[in-house]
Amino acid sequence: MPTVHLSERSLIEIGGEEATDFLERLVTADVEGLEEGKAVACALLTPQGKILFDFVISKTGTGFRADIRTDQVTDFIRRLTLYRLRAKVSFDERPESGVYAVWDEQAPNGAVPDTRFPSGTRVFRAYGDLPADATLAQWNGLRIAHGVAESGADYELSDAFPHDVLMDLNAGVDFSKGCFVGQEVVSRMKHRKTARRRVAILAGGASLPASGTPIEADGKSVGTLGTVEGDKALAIVRIDRVADAIADGVALTAGGVPVTLELPEWSGLVFEARTGGN
Repeated sequence: MPTVHLSERSLIEIGGEEATDFLERLVTADVEGLEEGKAVACALLTPQGKILFDFVISKTGTGFRADIRTDQVTDFIRRLTLYRLRAKVSFDERPESGVYAVWDEQAPNGAVPDTRFPSGTRVFRAYGDLPADATLAQWNGLRIAHGVAESGADYELSDAFPHDVLMDLNAGVDFSKGCFVGQEVVSRMKHRKTARRRVAILAGGASLPASGTPIEADGKSVGTLGTVEGDKALAIVRIDRVADAIADGVALTAGGVPVTLELPEWSGLVFEARTGGN
């Protein structure tokens, strides 16, 4: 089974008798209803509704574990501590436990399905110390194929809304619970259907340029390359502008390379042309 060690990610254990209530009022996912044995997308937002920290959360027998970029661990724990006040909750980094992605075959004991991927793809998160035989390039290729974006590689923290990276569609945001930081803005985007930036899967006519390269239609930017592997990439794009370009027969390019774009099939999204505004 392909197994890759995600060496730039770490685990934080969140425990204590009030951990569930604390997280439920703070982060985007449905923590209270989270089933043990599943890993879901989750984020802590700014009050303005942008992603301050993104992570994968799962339930353990005694609390929760947040699987997050290692370079964000200290700041994330500091931010959680600011919100804790008198709540009976603890935050503990677990540097001894490695973070792994496993796919295609039977998952090792203790692994949990990564629900950011569509059902049936058999992608798992595993923690501990496992033999790894896959490369980061293979993992990136899998993420690209299914439109699974992550901060750092595909977008910058404090610069994207959950809708931009499809968290409104992959259970990363629970719109039915009472509150979380940034909820008002994110809920307004959902109900007014104002989300225009979305993750797209991009294929190039040749090897693609580096992450961060603009995607252009007639010299105007419609988005930016994220994770790149050969002639495939993820990108966050303005889907209305891409739709306009497609409807008008305008070529899309990235660094001069002709590209085609599609939205992840599991998202149910389509490229829709603008009906007014910018």
